Amino acid sequence: MSKTIMVVDDSASLRQVVGIALRGAGYEVIEGSDGKDALSKLTGQKVHLIISDVNMPNMDGISFVKALKQLPAYKFTPVIMLTTESQEAKKAEGQAAGAKAWVVKPFSPEVMLNAVQKLILP
Repeated sequence: MSKTIMVVDDSASLRQVVGIALRGAGYEVIEGSDGKDALSKLTGQKVHLIISDVNMPNMDGISFVKALKQLPAYKFTPVIMLTTESQEAKKAEGQAAGAKAWVVKPFSPEVMLNAVQKLILP
């Protein structure tokens, strides 16, 4: 039974790169173009992990994580923030919102897959 990962980023090319790496490792992938779009696609189905950008239009990654954690079905879903932001203040804000890891762009697929394997729900 394959595990499902949601990738949330306003860059279609980045979603594609991440999606190819994840699918190559055997995961199912759902894509969201920003926080609002991602929330609209989370309809109670099992999602084992979410990878989200921080800076996005409509709803940024930190607001998305806060909203996500209010949903009973996704309260414990681990979130990796994938971002160009490497500032400690942003990281702290992300962790306070409930993000479990921070992968800075540009990233290698190996680093991302390593973080995914460590955090993905059983």
